Amino acid sequence: MTLHDIAARALHALDPEDAHGWAIRGLKMGLGPRQSDVDDPILACTVAGLSLSNCVGLAAGFDKNAEVPAAMSQAGFGFVECGTVTPLAQAGNPRPRLFRLTQDQAVINRMGFNNEGLEPFAARLSALKAAPVPERRRPVVGANIGANKDAADRIADYVAGLTRLWGLSDYFTVNISSPNTPGLRALQTKAALEELLGRIAEARGLLKAASTVDYPIFLKVAPDLEDGEVEAIVETVAANGLNGIIVSNTTIARPADLASSHKGESGGLSGRPLLAASTAMLARFHAANGGRLALIGAGGIASGADALAKIRAGASAVQLYSALVYGGPGLVQRIKRELAARLRAEGFASATDAVGAG
Repeated sequence: MTLHDIAARALHALDPEDAHGWAIRGLKMGLGPRQSDVDDPILACTVAGLSLSNCVGLAAGFDKNAEVPAAMSQAGFGFVECGTVTPLAQAGNPRPRLFRLTQDQAVINRMGFNNEGLEPFAARLSALKAAPVPERRRPVVGANIGANKDAADRIADYVAGLTRLWGLSDYFTVNISSPNTPGLRALQTKAALEELLGRIAEARGLLKAASTVDYPIFLKVAPDLEDGEVEAIVETVAANGLNGIIVSNTTIARPADLASSHKGESGGLSGRPLLAASTAMLARFHAANGGRLALIGAGGIASGADALAKIRAGASAVQLYSALVYGGPGLVQRIKRELAARLRAEGFASATDAVGAG
C-alpha cells in the first residue's frame, strides 16, 4: 500500500462528499500519484479514432469541473472524462447526496449534476490545451455534457455544451442516463433520442465545417433498459453518425443482497453490485451493434479480471470511478498490471484482440 492509498483510506473518516473535495484539492496541489514508466504495449488501443496508450479510463463524475484531468492522466489513466457539465452552474440536490456502501464496495449518489457551468470548465480545458506538454504526454480528455435541471429546452443545452467545448475536448459524451435529474432518462426513448441526436448531428456538422476538425461523440446509457430499447438505441446512434456508446451509468435497481445500512437511499448505485448487470447490458449492445460503433464498458470495475470481462463482452476500452473510493489512487496501476498479465495468459496479443471474445 502506497502513501497515496493510506491517505485515501484516511479520507474515509470524513463525509464522502467532503472527502472527495479534499482529494481534488490534493490533486490540484500536485500530491497525487505519478506513473513512472510507460504503459505496457499490450494495453494500447484505438477507440473511435482516439489513440490511447492504455484502455483503462476514468469515468465522468470524479472531475466534474475539469480541475484535475492532467493529474489523473499522470496517475495512469489512458483517458479522463470530465463532467457532467451543464451550460449554467447549478448546486445540485440537497446534501447528504453521496453515500458509501462499504460492506458492498458500492456507492449511491444523487448529486444532481452539481457543477460550475460551461465557462470555468472551458477555461480550464483551454489552459490545459495551451500548456507546453510534449504531445506523447498530453492527456486524452473527454467532456461529458448534460442539461440543466430547469432548462426549457434540454436538447439546446446539449448543443450548447458541444458548441462551447468544440476544439477544447478530445471527445464528447452525451449523458442522458443519470437517474438524478428528473425526466432525463426519458431522452433514451426512441422519439426523444432521434430528436436529440439529430440536433447534435446538425450542430456537429456546422462545427466541423467551420473548424475543419471533428471529434468522436459517445452516448452514455443506463443499465436499466427494457427489451427492444438496446436495438433501437444502437440504430438511432448509428443513423445519426455518433461514434460509440458508453455502457453504462449507475442503476436505480437495488440487488436483494445489499448489506449496507445506506442501501435504501435514493439515487444511482455504482460499484461492485453493478458489475454483472452492466456487463450483461454491454454484451447486449455488442450483439446488436455489429461492429458499427465503438463500445466503452463501465460499471463495477475493480480489478484486471473485471476489465477483461468488459472487453470480452465487447468493450474496446473501459472506465472506472467508484472502485477508487475503496482501492485508492494506486488501483489503476494494479488493474493495468493484472489486465496485461491476464491478456497474455489467455493468448491475446493485445487488448483489442480480446474485444468481443466472449
